[in-house]
Amino acid sequence: MDLFAYLERYDYEQVVFCYDEASGLKAIIAIHDTTLGPALGGCRMWTYASEEEAILDALRLARGMTYKNAAAGLNLGGGKTVIIGNPKTDKSEAMFRALGRYIQSLNGRYITAEDVGTTVHDMDLIRKETTYVTGISPAYGSSGNPSPMTALGVFRGMQATAKVALGSADLAGRKVAIQGLGSVGYALAEYVHHAGGQLIVTDINEEAERRAAKELQAEVVGPSEIFGVACDIFAPCALGAVLNDDTIPRLRCKAIAGSANNQLAEARHGDQLHEMGILYAPDYVINAGGVINVADELEGYNRERAQAKVERIYDIMLELYEVAERERIPTYQAADRMAEARIEQLRRVKSTFVPGGQTAAGRGR
Repeated sequence: MDLFAYLERYDYEQVVFCYDEASGLKAIIAIHDTTLGPALGGCRMWTYASEEEAILDALRLARGMTYKNAAAGLNLGGGKTVIIGNPKTDKSEAMFRALGRYIQSLNGRYITAEDVGTTVHDMDLIRKETTYVTGISPAYGSSGNPSPMTALGVFRGMQATAKVALGSADLAGRKVAIQGLGSVGYALAEYVHHAGGQLIVTDINEEAERRAAKELQAEVVGPSEIFGVACDIFAPCALGAVLNDDTIPRLRCKAIAGSANNQLAEARHGDQLHEMGILYAPDYVINAGGVINVADELEGYNRERAQAKVERIYDIMLELYEVAERERIPTYQAADRMAEARIEQLRRVKSTFVPGGQTAAGRGR
């Protein structure tokens, strides 16, 4: 991998390699863009097959956070941390405190939060060494688990999607197929059920399926069957790259609106959905409720204020669909254009020197 060529191609600012022999910490912090503000993005821990795979994941996720934060209207840039290791067996207090010291050394350029493989408890350990961490325990005046807010944002985005694709934001009587019943997927299913929607669900966890069938009157289908069920809205809430050459031809839905990250296997699959007339809710826009929630901690967490910001995903989605319709482009392209336009607009504003303020000069450009 030609690292510097990759950084130049996608306009990254900084990559930090973190190693601590005593704790076994091996981590990469990637900062993509800080035009809008300090980079905010979670800390992921995973058993990567190689160091190169970990680096690429950190870079890809950091860039995605730039777009997510920009599209959500946050004054934050994009960054990400990945820790190489098994989250079930390799964690220790020393490891997360060592990472906290590396984050502190960046002096506020990067703020972390929980992600795949990490927990609120892990963030509390990081907090012992740095203030640049969100998603910590409510005991510290924080928001705790961001999953409920993520689910709320996806539900509001789903309502906006229904309004455009189905003619009404009302989900009563609509068939919604949900793939994945984790903390976000199940909460989303509860929202749909309470709104009068008819649920079709699947998960690799049979207990979660049984619970949904009992509590939410959901119809349960096999993991491979979910793509082909006749429904109004398909909601991917598990793995990424689920919209691909294999699955798209099987879809029998009018719209897609789910919480999973990186749902399109490749950009061309967004073009394919557009050509098929299936309205796609770009994942990094509709699933931004979690990051909006933890970002509120930076102002001193207020749950009502954070929820009001998450509810705005409904309006953001409607604006996105309007741009896609007006410019006759796929929705994933409309999302990128909206995010890029906001970053560029603020970059021009920040080029003006303000005594004691922040300028774009800090980026070395």
